[in-house]
Amino acid sequence: MALLEDEEIRAIYRQGEEAVVALIQSLVAQIAVLTDDVQKLKSQVSKNSSNSSKPPSSDGLSKPRTSSLRKKSRKKRGGQKGHKGHTLSIVEEPDHKLLHVVDACEHCAADLKDVRVVDIEKRQIFDIPPLKLEVTEHQVEVKKCPDCDTYTKGLFPQGVTQPAQYGNRIKALACYLNQYHAIPLERTCEIFEDVFGHRPSDGTIFQATACLFDHLEPVEAHIKQSLTNADVLHVDETSLSVSGKKHWVHVASTSHLTHYGLHEKRGSQATDEIGILPSYEGRAMHDHWRPYFKYEDCDHALCNAHHLRELKFIKEQYQQGWAEKMTTLLMDIKQAVEKTCEHTDHLSARKIKTFEKRYDEILMQGFKDNPAQKQKAGTKKKRGRPKQSPPKNLLDRLKLYKGEVLAFMYDFRVPFDNNQAERDIRMVKVKQKVSGCFRSVDGAAIFCRIRGYISTAKKNAIHVIDAIQQAFNNTPFIPPLCHTSVQTPIHILAA
Repeated sequence: MALLEDEEIRAIYRQGEEAVVALIQSLVAQIAVLTDDVQKLKSQVSKNSSNSSKPPSSDGLSKPRTSSLRKKSRKKRGGQKGHKGHTLSIVEEPDHKLLHVVDACEHCAADLKDVRVVDIEKRQIFDIPPLKLEVTEHQVEVKKCPDCDTYTKGLFPQGVTQPAQYGNRIKALACYLNQYHAIPLERTCEIFEDVFGHRPSDGTIFQATACLFDHLEPVEAHIKQSLTNADVLHVDETSLSVSGKKHWVHVASTSHLTHYGLHEKRGSQATDEIGILPSYEGRAMHDHWRPYFKYEDCDHALCNAHHLRELKFIKEQYQQGWAEKMTTLLMDIKQAVEKTCEHTDHLSARKIKTFEKRYDEILMQGFKDNPAQKQKAGTKKKRGRPKQSPPKNLLDRLKLYKGEVLAFMYDFRVPFDNNQAERDIRMVKVKQKVSGCFRSVDGAAIFCRIRGYISTAKKNAIHVIDAIQQAFNNTPFIPPLCHTSVQTPIHILAA
């Protein structure tokens, strides 16, 4: 509505009280619309990695000042009692011993060559010897039978098929640098040239990774089967650029297992084809991505780290007190669980009831501050769900999925957040940050399978290069198979 001239305002005034009331109501309605638009724009601009699900890379140069929700502990700074340090210690049997003799007295210059040694003082240097490739030549005998004149040749060891080839150890190191540390092929070749004085080709390293990919096929199948038996399964997904198109990497993991699945889709079509969630019957921990709730054979738990960020955003942008109270409550429950799990595996029914009552009271206050918007009389009803404010959306979720939000309080096997999956999927973004993208789907699939194997090996305290070499030797590391324990129903614990 354009600005009114003075004469137009006076004309409306002369029309009487009803005309003035109608004008003011029109202006109030416009102000409400503009205020709502301003709030939406402020909310959009104010979102960052600390108060929403946006990644830190989207913060740009104006990084937000981080503020931790953790409370200060009473522990002193530095290493705690019982912590195993990493100080360099003298070994009993060094690889080399160098004796530095004393020939003359440093005080009077007397000859001490034939004087008896009264003590030996030791100092040890830890260093790397000059590195070079070792070449092992395999020779087989060829003999001619004196009876039938037939030539018989000895057998080369398994895997020795070419006149000159690389061994499994060097291929394992190449895969370790390229796939685990995300070093591009050319730079990996440069490292070999600078360290060992020998430069393999880009194609050699790629062929090594492709060969490792084939060797790990049964291991990946075993990991997927074991994940379906886990009590709690962490799932998440992230985008990945492959051949100029957006693909998605879906992670499913526990503290001992990791699987990465590559797919063109993000939703349930992808998770169906990957094949872990369709047969899973434990508890899936995730960030409320709607397609996960399609799987009804398993229970669900929601990541409270995401809730804390959203509550922080509502507190900062909407100044609503219920958000701060909910944050305090979730942290209080977390602290109570951590303290209780030291001596038992559940909270008392009285304490659970107290926390539930506080939870419900905070939601009531939140709904009071954010009443449902009623459709104005005379306006045409729009299709679909009516648009709501971020506080109202979060309130609806916290009410509808109360059991999933507080699952960590009812069952101590369920963690407070989904950090396990987020940690496991972080290296996918690091790989993309270093390499930019994958040129082919095959290259991305190779990365996902090898990365899942390496992550699983590290979680089980297996030396990474040894684990890769074992795979080349056709004896890969196979993680123990998970066995699902009997789940205690939530309603019994909460009674």
